[in-house]
Parts: sequence; structure tokens; C-alpha cells
Amino acid sequence: MAGDRQYSFQTGQKNEFQVLDYILFAGLLICSAGIGLFYAIKDRKKSNTKDFLLAGGDMNPIPVALSLLASFMSAITLLGTPAEMYNYTTIYWWIGLGYFFVILGAAHVYMPVFYRLRVTSSYEYLELRFGKTSRTIGAIIYVVQMTLYMSIVLYAPSLALNAVTGFTLWGSIWAVGLVCIFYTTIGGMKAVLWTDTFQVGMMLAGLLAVLIQGSIEVGGFSKAWERSVATGRINFVDFDPDPAIRHSFWTCVVGGCFTWLSVYGANQSQIQRAITCSTLRRAQLAYWLNWPGLCIILYLCAMIGTVIYAFYETCDPKTYGLITASDQLLPLFVLDVLGHIPGIPGLFVSCLFSGALSTLSSGLNSIAAVLLQDVLRVFCVGRITSETIATNASKIIALIFGFICLGLTYVASLLGGVLQAALALFGVIGGPLLGVFTLGMMFPWANEKGAVVGMLTSLTLMLWISVGYQIHKPKVATFSPISVEGCNWNISDKSPPPHLTSFYTNSLNQSSTLINSTITAAAEMTKEDSYNIMDRFYSLSYLWYSATAMIVVIGVGMAVSAITGFEKPSEMDPKLFCPIFDVFCPFLPEKIRKPLRFGVQYDKMKSCGEMEMDFQDKIDGKEEEASPLQGKKCRLRHFSCHVQLEFQLGYTMESSLFVWDQCLRLS
Repeated sequence: MAGDRQYSFQTGQKNEFQVLDYILFAGLLICSAGIGLFYAIKDRKKSNTKDFLLAGGDMNPIPVALSLLASFMSAITLLGTPAEMYNYTTIYWWIGLGYFFVILGAAHVYMPVFYRLRVTSSYEYLELRFGKTSRTIGAIIYVVQMTLYMSIVLYAPSLALNAVTGFTLWGSIWAVGLVCIFYTTIGGMKAVLWTDTFQVGMMLAGLLAVLIQGSIEVGGFSKAWERSVATGRINFVDFDPDPAIRHSFWTCVVGGCFTWLSVYGANQSQIQRAITCSTLRRAQLAYWLNWPGLCIILYLCAMIGTVIYAFYETCDPKTYGLITASDQLLPLFVLDVLGHIPGIPGLFVSCLFSGALSTLSSGLNSIAAVLLQDVLRVFCVGRITSETIATNASKIIALIFGFICLGLTYVASLLGGVLQAALALFGVIGGPLLGVFTLGMMFPWANEKGAVVGMLTSLTLMLWISVGYQIHKPKVATFSPISVEGCNWNISDKSPPPHLTSFYTNSLNQSSTLINSTITAAAEMTKEDSYNIMDRFYSLSYLWYSATAMIVVIGVGMAVSAITGFEKPSEMDPKLFCPIFDVFCPFLPEKIRKPLRFGVQYDKMKSCGEMEMDFQDKIDGKEEEASPLQGKKCRLRHFSCHVQLEFQLGYTMESSLFVWDQCLRLS
């Protein structure tokens, strides 16, 4: 460490932001707002939902990939992953392998179905496959999920920065929230995609600056790694399949895969971005380009966590009283190692809030799409009579929910410890939604009763488990030792905890002995507690929530479908299913693959052009029933007669619910 500088654990004082830091933070907000304003002016003559919600449907896969990356790599990820490395072990690195299987499944199983249907809202699929009830329930669950999550994403980094730096709490919340509402409302999806692209650059720049300077401070990353090895933080070989273990190889790879699959395979925010690409292959390319980005951010954050431990090796900031929660470690570290360089802490704040901005903008745009397609166009049929009205309604929805999220950040500030419970609930809600989409796409026998009962049963069970965990607080062993022997207790009003003063030793042999004994004791504690059935039940690792929820939906859904009467696969629309064995086993002979299609007639799937011609023939051939449509050019917006068609009226593309109703009657 630099000999001419004093750090927080030596002085007992935390650094504060300077004027230049605030200027850089303001620059981030101005650039984000400017991008939104640019696209609002550029596309001012385009007043339709396809441009506002789907960016015209012709986006390049690179900005789409970066937007996919930014949407859920939020400030919570940037703060939480370094804290994970500090408090636990490197076993969490394995989740990067889980990301590979996430992209594989999302890009080749779920995305082709959504893309063929060209749905604006993913919950339109549920009505096509099951019925209106499942669509409405799914849409409501999603809106609640995203509204809660967005308010937490905005509040958590603001609170962490305020606690460490004195950076204004409500000033940052309102500034970030209002700018995000502004550019999302006026600029639509194009503004969201391009601001996300800009914000990913800011995140990477901030993370690299922290990692490089932090490594220099501790004598190089190799030195930081050696110190983590000495205290047992480097661990990649935990292959215990017990689902109650918080993080193991199987928990991170398999459980983490399903956790993130609920985001990339069934979350409206991600699906809506992928559909903005002009072809399915481009949408899949955007997903695959996203995978290395996920790994880069994950491993940068993990490496920063290793460096943070090396820096605070002899003085744990939380025990010393410099911070109150682990998610404040990174802001404290930034001010300690980068506070002397003008503007760099401001760059870090911009990095952190770029994650929050991207999540907020993505969430607001997706909520606007869901409420327009799944609520207004379903239950307010007579009022949405043109694309202009629909576009304006989308903007109003984004505006309203933006302010709702701002209001909920104030509620979150009153919740205290319940804040972590709310984060757990977010993971719980995504699993049942993933389950109902999986049930629909891979089990052609399932019916609507099975889907609804399975989804509600799974949601209830997962809420029970997560709330039970928060109430009972099953013991989770922390295997990584900490020390306070290097803290300057002479200037503190606290005394060092007796059990920590001799807990750390510089001797590698003694340290290893201590770690082994700690692990053994923790293992015995876990075995002892496992005899309590309810504690065991509530101890399910949070990374297994999505997988458990999906299994419950499929199991209950198929059981209820069997009782109430299976659907006949041969009579179902093949566009609603994924021929999974054809996708992953195309090398198998046809005589083997055919029975694995379970009776679904994939060979009868019509192309877009064929569907358009069928509808045009129906319109032109039934003059008495379709006189208002006679001679109009029909273009299929979604590849199904159950959703809206677009007709060429003059020089503009207008959508009419009257036209929609006529189409439904003719088909």
C-alpha cells in the first residue's frame, strides 16, 4: 500500500466526493437524457407501437446484446459480487458456466417460439397456448415483480453510496429516476437500447479502473490471490449435490442456470429486446454475444472482491464500524484506493448508476408493453382505435410507473431488514413464470386449467419457502475468516471483539489449520440442524428457487391436465411449441425423432408469406362480411389469427380493433 496516504481503517474517517465527481455523475445523466431526446426528435413522425416498443424491429444485434447485458447486470450485481468474494469463497465463479447453458436454452428453445409469433408481450403467448386467464395472471405477476425490483435497484446503490460517501441519498434517487423516466418515455425502445449500450461502456470502464488501481495498491493481483488462498477463500471443488448448500458447483451451474433462464427465457424485458432484431438468427446472435459480456462483468466483479479482501485483510470494515452492510464494501474501497485521483470516484458512481439506469429503462419499457398488450388491448377494446393512441398510452404507462417506482423507493427506505426479503421474492416470482412457459412449449398435452393451477401452486410454495427463510433464518456457515488486528482502535470508540483479535495469523500453516477446523465445525452444525425438517425445508439455496418452481409448475400442471382432460397435440398450432429433439439432436434419424415430436404437426407450420396470403384471400373472398377491408393490403403483425393484423391505409400503417375483430370472425 502507498506509504504516503492514510486509509479509512487507519484514520477512522471516510473520504467524501469532490466537485469533479459530481460533474462526472451529472455528465452520465445528461448523456443518457440526450440520447433519449435525440431519438424522440429523430422519430417524431413515427407514431406507432412497433417503433416505440420494438424499435421498428430492425435493430443491429450488437446494441441489442449490450442492452440484454445491461438490463439485469444491475447495481445490485456490481455491489453484491465483490461482497460475495469477500465473505465467502470463489465457488461462485462457476455460475459463469451456468450462463453458457442459459444462453443455449434461451436462444434455441424459448426465443424461436416468441420470434415466430412476433409477440410484443411474451404473455400473449400464454393466451394463444392456454387462454386469457393464464395471460392475465402472468402479466399481473410480471408487473408486480418488475415494479418491486426496479424500486430496489434504484434504492440499494443510493443507500450504499450515501452510507459510505455522504453522496446525497434522495438527490441521487430523484435525479436518476427522473432522467430515466424522461428518456424512456420520449425515446422509446431505441433510446433504451442505445443508452444501455453507452451505460455498459461506463460500467466496464469503472470496473477496470477499480480493479487496476486496487491491484496496484495491494502489490499486484497475484499477491491478492495468495492472501485469499491463505484464508481459504479460493475454493473451486465443492461438488456436494445437497441443495441446502448455499453455493456449490451444482448449485451455481445447474441452479444458477435455471435462475438466469427465468430472466433470459421468460422475462418480458429480455424477450422484447431480442425481438427488436430483424431476423431470428440475429436475435440468437445477440443472445450469444451477450454471454461473454456476462462472464466479463461477473469475473471483473469477482476479481475486485478478491482485491478488496487483500486490502482489508487485517481490518474488517464492518466489524470496525466503517460500514454497516457488505454491499457498502465496494464504495468504501473505491474511496480508499481511488479517492486521491480527481474524478475517478465520480466515474465509479457513473458505473454503478449505469447499472441502475439500464434496469429501470428496460423495466419501464417492458411494463408499458405488457399493460398495453395484455390489459388495455384485451379489456379496453373500444378505446384503443389507432396506433397513435396506443403509442401515447404506452408513454403514459411508462411515465406513471416511473413515478410509482420512485414512490416505492421511499417505502423501501422504511422496510429496513425486509429489503433483503424483497430481493428474495424477486427470484421466487420468476420461477413460476419460467415454469408455465416451459409447460406450454414442451408439453403439448397440458391445458389451461393445469397451467393456471400449476403456476399459482408454484408461486404459493416458493413464497412460503422464501418467507420462511426470512423468519427462521437457517444457519449459513461463513467459512472465510476475518481479522481486526490491523485496525486503529486508539481512535475508535469501540473495542476489538475478543474472538477476532487472535483469529487471524500470518502463518500459512496455522491459518490452514484454523480454516479446516472451522469448516469441520460448520459441517457438523449443518448435519445437526438437518434433523429439523422445517429448517431443512427453508434452507433451500436461493439459486434452486427457479428450478424448484419450474418442476412444481410442470408436475402440478400435467397432473391437473390429466384429471381435466389432455389436449390433443395433433390438433394444436405447431408454432406454439419447440421441437426440442430436432433442435438439439438433429443428427438422429427421422424414425427416432418423429415419435419424439409427440404428435405435434411441425411439418404443417406455415411461413409468414403463406399466412399473409391466407388472410388476404379470406378478406378479398368474403365481400359481405369484410366490406370495410375489401382491397386493403393485409400484413401479418403476429403469426396467428388471434392477435392483431395491420392494414395499409393510405400512406400510414394503422391498427384498428375493428379490423382485428373482422379478422377473428373471418378466421
